[in-house]
Amino acid sequence: MMLHPIEPLPLHHSWPLFDAAVQMDLGRLCDPEDLAFIPEASSSGRVGHWACDLRYDTLSWDGAVYDLLGFPRDAKVERSESLRVYSEESRVAMERLRAYAIRYRRGFTLDIMLRAPATARAMRLICAPICDDMRVTGLQGLKVALTN
Repeated sequence: MMLHPIEPLPLHHSWPLFDAAVQMDLGRLCDPEDLAFIPEASSSGRVGHWACDLRYDTLSWDGAVYDLLGFPRDAKVERSESLRVYSEESRVAMERLRAYAIRYRRGFTLDIMLRAPATARAMRLICAPICDDMRVTGLQGLKVALTN
């Protein structure tokens, strides 16, 4: 299906913030003890927590995200640099959903193909907005390795 440049992506994986508790309680999901739905997730390093502070355009990742994206754990990674490991199609889809999430205070999930240093890998991105009153000030979520 070819999309017109201004036509929005189908948002099958998006949910309204007011409905987040019904769809996915991210606060509870981020507790490693609650990651049993992903086999060996918490012990294998296949799930990483991340956040992006939109006020300062800064990223914070746990060690699993550095490993998943192929960056040294002590590296200071700018957002633009992290996007280079996404396949072009995945990056475009993620950027559109991210903009929609910020504008409409919605969370989303998206399966992404990464351009890892040696081989392509798949990752599930789970994202939820952080709000101050009605304004989105950040995004947070999980990155889950779907392939090794």
